[in-house]
Amino acid sequence: MTTNLDLALRAVELARRAGAEQCDAFLVAYDESNVTVRLGKTEKLIEASSRQLGLRVINGGRTAVCSSSDLSDAALERLARETVELATISAPDEHAGLPEPALLARATVDGLQLYDERLGALTVDEKLGMTTACEQAAFDADGRITNSDGATLSTRAGEISLANSLGFAASYPHTRVSLAVEVMADDADGKKRNAYWYSAERSLHRLLPPEEIGRIAARRAVGQIGARKVPTRQVPIVFEPMMAGRLLGDLASCVTGSALYRQATFLAGRTGERVGSELLTVIDDPSIPAASGSRPFDGEGVTASPRPLFTNGVFEGFLFDSYSARRTGNRSTGSANRGVESSPSPGPSNLVLKGPRTVPVESLLKEIGEGLLVTELIGHGFNPTSGDWSRGAAGYWIENGELAYPVTEVNVSGTLEAMLAGVDAVGDDLTWFGAVAAPTLRIQGMTLSGL
Repeated sequence: MTTNLDLALRAVELARRAGAEQCDAFLVAYDESNVTVRLGKTEKLIEASSRQLGLRVINGGRTAVCSSSDLSDAALERLARETVELATISAPDEHAGLPEPALLARATVDGLQLYDERLGALTVDEKLGMTTACEQAAFDADGRITNSDGATLSTRAGEISLANSLGFAASYPHTRVSLAVEVMADDADGKKRNAYWYSAERSLHRLLPPEEIGRIAARRAVGQIGARKVPTRQVPIVFEPMMAGRLLGDLASCVTGSALYRQATFLAGRTGERVGSELLTVIDDPSIPAASGSRPFDGEGVTASPRPLFTNGVFEGFLFDSYSARRTGNRSTGSANRGVESSPSPGPSNLVLKGPRTVPVESLLKEIGEGLLVTELIGHGFNPTSGDWSRGAAGYWIENGELAYPVTEVNVSGTLEAMLAGVDAVGDDLTWFGAVAAPTLRIQGMTLSGL
């Protein structure tokens, strides 16, 4: 039986015959399903399979990438020929090329727990039962929940295979499952207050119970009833774990090798400097068992290993793939992300934010005279080059260390550098959201724009 890795190897062989100097083949195969229940009725039920191969050819620094879902030998031969032809007319780039052979992975996937066989055994009735229970739990949690945008269960099980002309060939299986629900409550003025919650994992047994997801979504929606604006001022801002995770996403765009060579990051030239609070440590770690971003090798076959980004506030360095490493005079950190239709590019795997000292969240709040607990961020107001950061926000006003009332239609702004430096407390509630883990963060002072 021809395996997916056999097909990747065959594509490399055919590309070499067609004249490729360097080449690699990246094959992604999976079965997936999406089930949505809204107001107790099945709204969507989709099951699909996909198998697609991307071929990259590099000749004299000229690169071309083509893909195909037809994996017959004739189609692969045509793909190889056309990709080599396209490479001859592309612009040359002296930094293009496969990784250094010494960096290629030789490890297995033992211990990473990337695959859960139970997902493939889930029946449609079981999937519908989980989504129905999730949505119903939200309605049962509070009578003020009056509507729902539905609960959705998504599953995927597949395999990633990579082979290149340097002799590397490996594959690994992977699964993922997520369950999300969004519900609405009616405010006194008739305005809808909506909120969502979700859980995303590689394994079914790690997923939050459907009922718990529904109850959390309901609590968050009802908690915004009666939300009001507050006057503009400088106050401490507390980011709950999910919102702290959003900050990590912004930070991730600043720590890639591509941002460095484009000079599109405020961290350029600052490796080894203290940029953030000494309470701040951030690690990119693809070796965490069962985590959503874990992998034995990156999108180029380079060994995936933990990479510190910030240690007690000191910026440790960038995430590189082979191309960005060559352009900046560095070595690949095994951080290449990839799709079948594009060249690799540097990016994170699992981002984990933690501190050397943590405090209970209750204590973190009690030290605040007045401030804002942010539970929702709106928009995309972030400039990685300058670090300027501004977002619409909602949450809860804090008075004398207690949550006083819900807040809406405000804006929180500052610079990401000042925000990192201003972290003066880290909560003990580290929480995973997909491939990001973050605790509650308290930042000394930011500009809150309201009335």
